[in-house]
Amino acid sequence: AHGVVILDQAGWHTSNKLAIPDNITLLPLPPRSPELNPVENLWQYMRENWLSNRVFKDYDQIVDLCCRAWNTLIDQPWKIMSIGMRDWAHRS
Repeated sequence: AHGVVILDQAGWHTSNKLAIPDNITLLPLPPRSPELNPVENLWQYMRENWLSNRVFKDYDQIVDLCCRAWNTLIDQPWKIMSIGMRDWAHRS
């Protein structure tokens, strides 16, 4: 099987030190194009609903609340699909 992995331009995604198997093709998105990366909308949704307008007590609380937000979101697969859907990409 062959897989295509879509990735943004983060430095760790574009490193020449990354060992890429022969059956994987990396497809980098253009720089500064969050509209092409559906996960950006997931991060925004999590910030808007669970993580914004807070003062965190310490690092452990940040990690705990982020994990709680992520686990709450992954329990809602239809919400993830609706957030990640791009109407322009699914038109006939």
